[in-house]
Amino acid sequence: MDVALAERDAGRLLQLLDEVERWNRTYNLTAIRGREEMLTHHLLDSLSVHKDLRGVRIADAGTGAGFPGLPLAVANPDRHFTLIDSNGKKIRFVQHAARLLGLTNVEVLHARVQAVKVAEPFDSVLARAFASLRELVQAAGPLCAPQGRVLAMKGKWPENELEALPAGWQAGGSHTLTVPGLEASRCVVLLERAEGHI
Repeated sequence: MDVALAERDAGRLLQLLDEVERWNRTYNLTAIRGREEMLTHHLLDSLSVHKDLRGVRIADAGTGAGFPGLPLAVANPDRHFTLIDSNGKKIRFVQHAARLLGLTNVEVLHARVQAVKVAEPFDSVLARAFASLRELVQAAGPLCAPQGRVLAMKGKWPENELEALPAGWQAGGSHTLTVPGLEASRCVVLLERAEGHI
């Protein structure tokens, strides 16, 4: 997946999974319980969009238990990540995990994506298992810089959702994601503002 990790960072990713497992016993952070499944469905799936990131300021809209934001922050120490979610217990876990892993490049926001106002927009806005593409650009599009893009991580190719994109948004450079050990279909749709709609 073209992700170069120092040994310490690989250890931090495994430590993240340890914490997800530990918290999952008390709080329902994720429906995925098995370690192997967490490795493929959360960790490797998150890192699969590494090469699609653009710029320095990255937002993870609807981060849930911190995926894909936390693994990507470990792999990209020179980028700044803002992880946003409205679920209190999940955002508490994300704050805890970011502190535990020593991630100084992570900011955590407890809010609905639609309600977030930022002084400086993001170069890339990530979303995994968010609503439809239309709802995603309506909610997260305002957070995106004029030349930035929204990265929508999806399962099967969302042809119907692409046809329903609101005016001013278009797909560009979208492709299939290959996640080692994950048999399910995965793709990322790269959404950009159409020319003249900045």
